[in-house]
Amino acid sequence: MTNVVPVGTLGGMVWTAQRLDPVRSRRRMELLAEIAGARAARETQQPRRKRGVRLRGLIATRRRLAN
Repeated sequence: MTNVVPVGTLGGMVWTAQRLDPVRSRRRMELLAEIAGARAARETQQPRRKRGVRLRGLIATRRRLAN
């Protein structure tokens, strides 16, 4: 294992993990939480019948995709 020769090269590209700006990252998480909260509030306000119709539609779509 002393002479390890790479099989191919990436043309000088080096994989580096990008660091996100902590302020942007925090703000993004806050926005996502606000969106999730608004979505949850909106869904709880829907009548049960409407939720049932939507759920049956999702189930039917999933069954069609599975077949």
